[in-house]
Amino acid sequence: MLLKTKIMKKENTNNFDLLASNITNIQDALQAQAAHAINLALTTRNWLIGYYIVEYEQNGEDRAQYGEQLLKKLAKKIDRRGLGERRLYEYRQMYLSYPNIATEVLGFIKKNPELEILRLPTAILPIVSAEEKKLRSTTAISTNENNQWKTPPEKLFHRISATQLIYLSNVTDPLKRAFYEQESIKGCWTVKELDRQVSSLYYERLGLAKNKRALQKRLAENNHPLKATDIIRNPVSLEFLGLESQNFYTESKLETAILNHLQQFLLEMGSGFCFEARQKRILIDNDYFKADLIFYHRILKCHVIVDLKIDRFKHEYASQLNLYLNYFKHEIMCEDDNPPIGLLLCTDYGETTVKYATEGLSQNLFVSKYQIQLPSESEIRNFLIENIPEKEYKE
Repeated sequence: MLLKTKIMKKENTNNFDLLASNITNIQDALQAQAAHAINLALTTRNWLIGYYIVEYEQNGEDRAQYGEQLLKKLAKKIDRRGLGERRLYEYRQMYLSYPNIATEVLGFIKKNPELEILRLPTAILPIVSAEEKKLRSTTAISTNENNQWKTPPEKLFHRISATQLIYLSNVTDPLKRAFYEQESIKGCWTVKELDRQVSSLYYERLGLAKNKRALQKRLAENNHPLKATDIIRNPVSLEFLGLESQNFYTESKLETAILNHLQQFLLEMGSGFCFEARQKRILIDNDYFKADLIFYHRILKCHVIVDLKIDRFKHEYASQLNLYLNYFKHEIMCEDDNPPIGLLLCTDYGETTVKYATEGLSQNLFVSKYQIQLPSESEIRNFLIENIPEKEYKE
């Protein structure tokens, strides 16, 4: 009797664990399916809105009435959450960057009868027909040298999120965009991870790396799902540095590379720069800060503080550099000196973010982009072709 009771308890325990497991699996599977369906709907919506706007700009009879104010007036007229001026601009940009997913958009609409109420413009049909004709004529993209490195439309539509497509629309170089598309798919990147890799110049670092496979593997392991304006060049090109291939660059390594090529760096910055200090210690209220590079400009007669960042501009970077400027202004500047200049070097920045972050701060604070040596287009094309199995291009 005791043995039978133990067996029944064990069976009950097993059944309970199975019940919990089944419910968990159902939740995860259907949640993923729902998320995917929502994403496809968002991608379709964004693309169609962008298409309508572009078609109106090209063919609208009263388009001249709105001109450059079109998106602002359109957002005001629609007056719907999620359809503000900025969003409309993003959808327009997405359509212009991805007109080739027209067949996927139309296919999604046809598979969902409830969407047949959409009044699709007849102009979309020639776009779709042209895409289908192009695909048929090439049989498979992998046999077309010009398109071999491009991401197939079905991959763009089904494997990349709507938010990522909007983000990637801002990458103007088609080859660079294709690179990040395919890396996002392979790495299952989130938008945050995609932004981190773009900001840290993964495309450029891969081009410099001798062992590209090793860098990819390392990344996968670390992936979790006169006037002052006359001397500030934008972007500041650092191609002369000849940076050695490394998986990751730190601000310290970037400083070292600049100092190792100081003459070239000063020539790149412009005439009049004299090197003064690296990692200048600044004591304020018992707290120590370190300014990356300090120069003195003999023509402008002022200090130039260079702050190096290895990622995209963030608003707190401007505040930190402004602190250094005020310190030099009150503690270091001599009577015959002019106010110091601050130069913040980042891999990239958003103009509006910089505008709002620096408004009200010193007028001598500048934000600029730097570039490292870029890989050749043929090298990146070959890399993309080698990394996408041929079967992915064939139905």
